[in-house]
Amino acid sequence: MRYYLIAGEPSGDLHGSRLVSALRDRDPAAEIRAWGGDLMEEAGATVVKHYRDLAFMGFVEVVANLRTILGNFKECQRDIEAFRPDRLVLIDYPGFNLRMAKWARKQGYDITYYISPQIWAWHTSRVKQVRANVDRMLVILPFEEQFYAEHGVTATFVGHPLLDVVNEADDRPRTHVALLPGSRRQEISRSLPVMLEAAARLPEHDYVIAAAPSQDRTVYEEIIRSVPGPPRLELVTGRTYEVLAGAHAAAVTSGTATLETALFGVPQVVCYRGNALNYWLARRLVADRIKYISLVNLVMDRPVVTELIQSDFSANRLAAELQKTIAGPERDRQLRELAELRRALGEGGAAYRAAEAIVAG
Repeated sequence: MRYYLIAGEPSGDLHGSRLVSALRDRDPAAEIRAWGGDLMEEAGATVVKHYRDLAFMGFVEVVANLRTILGNFKECQRDIEAFRPDRLVLIDYPGFNLRMAKWARKQGYDITYYISPQIWAWHTSRVKQVRANVDRMLVILPFEEQFYAEHGVTATFVGHPLLDVVNEADDRPRTHVALLPGSRRQEISRSLPVMLEAAARLPEHDYVIAAAPSQDRTVYEEIIRSVPGPPRLELVTGRTYEVLAGAHAAAVTSGTATLETALFGVPQVVCYRGNALNYWLARRLVADRIKYISLVNLVMDRPVVTELIQSDFSANRLAAELQKTIAGPERDRQLRELAELRRALGEGGAAYRAAEAIVAG
C-alpha cells in the first residue's frame, strides 16, 4: 500500500521514523512518502519537505508567516493528490494537520492521527474536527483515551513511543547537568541565556547543552559567547538522548523534552518564557482547563517537577531549584515519582501497535 505521513517537528520526525520502520516491517511492499525529517528519510520514507521549513511558534510568529504557511498547505495538497495514498497518517502538528484532515476527508482519503494534538489543553472544540475527519485516533498518553471517549470519539492508547527510545539507550554514568533550551530559535534565545547564568552560579558541576539538529551551532555559540556561563560547558548537537542518558539533573524548556527527560529518570526543572502576547493569549485559552505546562505534571496530575514560568524563570531561581534536583530530598522524591510515571505510560512497542492499526484499516 501507499502511505503518506506528515510530521512538522523534531519529535514528529523521531516518532514518524519508528512508524516508518514498523510499517515497512508490517507491509514489506509499502511505498512511503512524507513531510518530515532526516530520521524518517533514514528509516525509508521519501521525504519531500523538511520540518525545518515548517516550524513557526506562537500566535505572533504564525500570523507573521501566514503566507508561507498557506503556501506549504497548498503544496502538500498537490503532492498528496499526485501520490494518491491508501493511508494518510498525520503525526501531531495540529495547526497544519487538523486542517489537512478536513481537506483530505472531502477527497475521500483514509485518515489516521498518530499522537494526538493537545486539544485537551488548548482547543477542546477541535474534538469535533477529529470526530468528523479522522478514521482512527492513536494516542500515546493514557488519559487521552478517556478524554476522547467523553467527547464521542473512539481512540486507542498504543503506549508511548519514547519508551522504546529509553529502553534502547546505553546505560552510562550520570556525570553532568543537561541544559535543554528547546528546538526553535525563539525558545533558545529566551531560555539559554538564563540557563547559562544559572549554571554559572553552580560552577562546581559539568554542563552539557543538547543542541537541536534543526538549528545551526552558531545559534548556540553566539549566545555562549555573549553570556558568562559555567567554566565546564560542552555543546553537543543532535545527540539529546545521549546527553540525557548521562545526565544527573537537567533544566528543560517546556515541551516534549520534559517527558523525554523524565523517562530517562533525570530530575529536572522545567522552564518557560514566551512572547508576552503569546503567553497572555495562552493563559486566557487554557487557564480554566489545565494546571501545568509540563507533560510530566499533566500526566501525573500533580506537581512532580518544578515549573518556572515567565518572570519566575530567572537565573537565581533556576539555580536554587536546580541545586535541589542535584542532591537532597527533592531529588529523591522526584526519582520515586519519575519511576511511577514510567510505569503509567505502559510498555514499549507503540509504533508497531500503531502500524498494525493503520495497515488493518
